Amino acid sequence: MDPQTVFCPNSACPARGQIGKGNIHIHSHVERRYECDICDTTFAESKGTVLYRLRTARDIVFVVLTLLAFGCPVQAIVAAFGLDERTIHDWQSRAGQHCANVHEHLVQQPRNLGQVQCDEIRVKKQGGIVWMANALQVSTRLWLGGDVQAHRNLALITALIGKVRASALCRPLLFCTDGLISYVRAIRKIFREPLPRYQVGRPHLRPWDDICIAQVIKQYAQGHVVGVIRRVVQGPVTLIETLIGQTQGKGVINVAYIERLNATFRSRLNALVRRGRALARQVMSLEKGLYLIGTVYNFCTYHESLRLPGIIGGHKWILRTPAIAAGITDHRWTVEELLTYHVPSPPWTPPKRRGRVSDATKQLVAQWCT
Repeated sequence: MDPQTVFCPNSACPARGQIGKGNIHIHSHVERRYECDICDTTFAESKGTVLYRLRTARDIVFVVLTLLAFGCPVQAIVAAFGLDERTIHDWQSRAGQHCANVHEHLVQQPRNLGQVQCDEIRVKKQGGIVWMANALQVSTRLWLGGDVQAHRNLALITALIGKVRASALCRPLLFCTDGLISYVRAIRKIFREPLPRYQVGRPHLRPWDDICIAQVIKQYAQGHVVGVIRRVVQGPVTLIETLIGQTQGKGVINVAYIERLNATFRSRLNALVRRGRALARQVMSLEKGLYLIGTVYNFCTYHESLRLPGIIGGHKWILRTPAIAAGITDHRWTVEELLTYHVPSPPWTPPKRRGRVSDATKQLVAQWCT
């Protein structure tokens, strides 16, 4: 137990999320609990992780969640470990929520994306059909997020593009999608910023510069692709060719990278298997499984197309995960490391009160808000 690597999880504590400030000490070695000197709150070492308040041995939990993240059927896990099916679904829900928090904290940070590809998956669900939309940064193969909704409409695409917007810097950016018109509307709506306005009223919204949109429309006949139409919706052709060269080296407008990622999700999430019997029951469980698999793909899985020629230590190739290629981390995480990662709380802000700020509040602000 190392108090220097732990922060206080109490949302009302001025020291919340602060690491290495000397306010945390060990409360109990036996129960593996810490205590914060600022708010006098004690908390378990597993607070904020998948293991919080679980009685099962941690090794079994990590093995089960690793199997789920790589596509093992729930029935096989039940037969192998003697666990109840409801217990496995509860662990998957916990892990999915934790991975969603990790994704929001580490992946949804502004970076130069270059080229983003988006696509949707039709998912069979008990009692109907739902749609899953995903986005991928081409240059690093980084999964930027996804969303699940009942209809393939503007609301679904807007939610997806909003996640891309949270991960993008204001740089030249190319979107490659299928022929769904909702992508064009959502991109033009989301990628805007308000102009300074020094009077009362809603400010004018200015579109980002150098946002390019290209579509790949497949033509089908008797269930087979007979033709492909590549169409530029927005942006100069020269800029689109430059972005394609910078992000994928060569080639033409395509959605091959996101389709390959969709194949990975189909192989690891049973509800996405074509002509299978493992139907999804609830949209929430489907979304939690999506984030578990997507985050494991980003942080815990080597991608062969991202490897670099080895120049140190005699290695022929240096393997990289999408998170390594994006500069988020410097090594491949294990599933255990991912599921025990502590997402820090947002910095403390003093409560707003009428009147003059007290000296005690000023001291707290000077100590914990600078």
